[in-house]
Amino acid sequence: MDTMRDRFIETTARLLDEDPRLALVLADISAAGFKEAAERHPDRLINVGIREQLLIGAAAGLAFTGMRPIAHTFASFLVERPFEQVKLDLGHQGVGAVLVSAAGSYDWPAGGRTHMAPGDVALLDTLPDWTVHVPGHPDEAERLLRHAVADGDRKVYVRLSVHANESAVPVEPGRFTVVRRGTRGTVIAVGPMLDAVLAATGNLDVTVLYAATVRPFDGAALRAVTERDADVVLVEPYLAGTSANEAHEALADRPHRLLALGVPRAEHRQYGSIPEHLAAYGLDAHGLRDRIGDFLK
Repeated sequence: MDTMRDRFIETTARLLDEDPRLALVLADISAAGFKEAAERHPDRLINVGIREQLLIGAAAGLAFTGMRPIAHTFASFLVERPFEQVKLDLGHQGVGAVLVSAAGSYDWPAGGRTHMAPGDVALLDTLPDWTVHVPGHPDEAERLLRHAVADGDRKVYVRLSVHANESAVPVEPGRFTVVRRGTRGTVIAVGPMLDAVLAATGNLDVTVLYAATVRPFDGAALRAVTERDADVVLVEPYLAGTSANEAHEALADRPHRLLALGVPRAEHRQYGSIPEHLAAYGLDAHGLRDRIGDFLK
């Protein structure tokens, strides 16, 4: 199976051929994959080098001219490092772009803390009017990317990861999908966490909701599957509790309990692998089984 980043490169290269309004701004990351596309569209594919503030500023400038820009690099360099430009050049100036990241929370442990951004979605939550997609499979990444490019002039973040589910879900942008129905609680699995959640809850009588779009948060779907007294578990592949307030607001008029699972605030400074980091965070099937089971007892 190709990775989400592979699919992003392939899809964006085709979109550049199809849509004369589309532009792509890179900061060296993935530039080799776009070599042929850059030769075909030298006026709409710009590599600013490792200048991430300029990456966002250039994307905003293109948006001011009527283009639909995509800006791409690793999540820590796309959201965290140039956050002031994201806030001012896009948000304050009232223009939109599609930010497409790679290497989010734990994709490249050997890169160290500089290449990990578990707080990226939480950081964007401090700004208004962002759509955030977190696909769990390359097929979903392509569908959500195409939707983001065609989504008028909105501000959209597409969070890609090497961590992926075995199979794609036929996602509808902006809507949660019911994957399994049960009566003893609801587990919301975000993006690449679905396989581990399904394995962890195989013997539990719970509803599993799948979220490949987390902003806007589909509170209507959560309300539709919960009872008057609701037990909800939220499993996210980034900072634990990022969407907790969204879930609380959706159920504000109902008694409910919420367990928010995700990457902890404490740093894990070992290199290791993606599975080892997931196990350390309690986000593998074994860790989730114990934590969800204990919560629902």
